[in-house]
Amino acid sequence: GGLYGGQIVAQALRAAAYTVEPQFRVHSLHAYFVRRGDHTQPVRYEVDRVRNGKSFVTRTVTARQATGAILSVSVSFQVDEQAPEVQIAEAPEAPGPEELPRDSWSSMFERASAPTPDLPGRSRGWQRINAQLGDDPVLHACALAYMSDDYPTDAVISLRPDKPEPGTPPLEHPFIAFSLDHAIWFHRPIQADQWHLTAMICHGLISSRGLTVGHVFTPDGIHVASVTQEVLLRRNRDS
Repeated sequence: GGLYGGQIVAQALRAAAYTVEPQFRVHSLHAYFVRRGDHTQPVRYEVDRVRNGKSFVTRTVTARQATGAILSVSVSFQVDEQAPEVQIAEAPEAPGPEELPRDSWSSMFERASAPTPDLPGRSRGWQRINAQLGDDPVLHACALAYMSDDYPTDAVISLRPDKPEPGTPPLEHPFIAFSLDHAIWFHRPIQADQWHLTAMICHGLISSRGLTVGHVFTPDGIHVASVTQEVLLRRNRDS
């Protein structure tokens, strides 16, 4: 089987952060999935120290297996600056996680999806990692990176005319999805072991590729991150 994209993105971010002084916080990453990973094989992460500045540092991470590179990620870190903060993005309406059934396919995080039957191309729901992460901001950022590879695919599937019925478990969908690229902007510190609402929109499905854009909010509506991903979605030949 393949490797979950969020896993190797999170591990690449962790590898990059090991080479950065603690006053620098990750503010963005841009990843390309080069080829499908093999979950039975180890992954080696190679970090290139591209730039060391006073305010920003840049790292490029290549994840490799025996077949070659499987992922290339550019990560940028910044020293926090004192400046006015303005938020325009608004959290969509959604029931709280305690009002929704759990539907996670992974033991690593909890998920409670909010139905969007009249909004094609949308997915939204709550997520939190299944561990207490302490006060290390890098671990929380990595946990968000891990979870952020989840809801984009749901948004793309919802555009298909032959989409599965609402409530179908993710592992029973009649599609095969591949993440092509993935980007995250970390706007504010996040507590990934607490509930956060992710809301994704797929802007179109062309040549089996769907582009999704979304935002991550705290329960009180604070905008903590933005996510984009292009997903390749094909029908499973066995379905």
